[in-house]
Amino acid sequence: MKALKITGLILAGLLVLVGAAIIYVKTALPNIAAAPDLKIERTAARIERGKYLANHVTVCMDCHSTRDWSRYAGPLTGSLGGGGEEFTQEMGFPGKFYAPNITPYALAGWTDGEIFRAVTTGVNKSGKALFPVMGYHRFGQLDKEDIYSVIAYIRGLPPVQTNIPQSEPDFPVNILINTMPQEASFTNRPSEADQLAYGKYLITATGCVECHSKTDKGNVIPGTEFGGGMEFRSPNGVVRSANITMHKETGIGTWTKEAFVARFKAYTDSSYVSPQVAPDELNTPMPWVMYSGMKEQDLAAIFAYLNTIKPIEHRVIKFEKL
Repeated sequence: MKALKITGLILAGLLVLVGAAIIYVKTALPNIAAAPDLKIERTAARIERGKYLANHVTVCMDCHSTRDWSRYAGPLTGSLGGGGEEFTQEMGFPGKFYAPNITPYALAGWTDGEIFRAVTTGVNKSGKALFPVMGYHRFGQLDKEDIYSVIAYIRGLPPVQTNIPQSEPDFPVNILINTMPQEASFTNRPSEADQLAYGKYLITATGCVECHSKTDKGNVIPGTEFGGGMEFRSPNGVVRSANITMHKETGIGTWTKEAFVARFKAYTDSSYVSPQVAPDELNTPMPWVMYSGMKEQDLAAIFAYLNTIKPIEHRVIKFEKL
């Protein structure tokens, strides 16, 4: 009896500790600095740079718009920035997450500083943590000026009057999500003349590693970076990201710079129309059309940087039907 009593006391103590930890995480986190007092001047140069980044590099519009998944690579269907793209349990996410509306219709009550904090640390206007399907961890590593440019651009988007549902993370992610935001660690954008440094910066901005790696519970598995294998589930089967390391047999080690650039630029032809995908066929989540608008020298810089990454032998079965 005495042993049972001691065991009960230990269990009760553990429950108290667990409860206290949950209360702390839910009430004291995320512990991120207040939004900065920021008013971004919407210059023509910033708007142009932001348009380029948001549509072709950081591809904000990829998630924060609706895509036509009946066509190859899911081209945008309009309502630029209106949000609504879903990331659900069926796709392997721990809950239901919706890309919010980022047009002036939804952000009219936000300050530039509040948008800046959300984009770079993962905390929204009301202090709520954002799930890192939003790439705030990498955006917080970019040059502040590039973030200012994106904000200047989205401030001028045509308002889209759509109201997006609140995201619903599953347990225990609905608690752990408060631990995910982090303070930004900004860098200066390298000179384009320093091709490798600039290529590394662009790789961060594009988030290639987030998709072209194996992941576990949304986190990149160390040692698999750029080796491909992230799974995108659909009712018809699984699509896996390609190995983009320079391994000659299983990656892109036989590609030339010209072939790499041409693979993207194939979608810039004015006559190109994304073909229809049959209802029972698998589609690629890679936003080829958006990335195809990247400057050739930027694509070449990315290719140059990929050449510095350790090749990984990993043969990927890209499409696996059910």
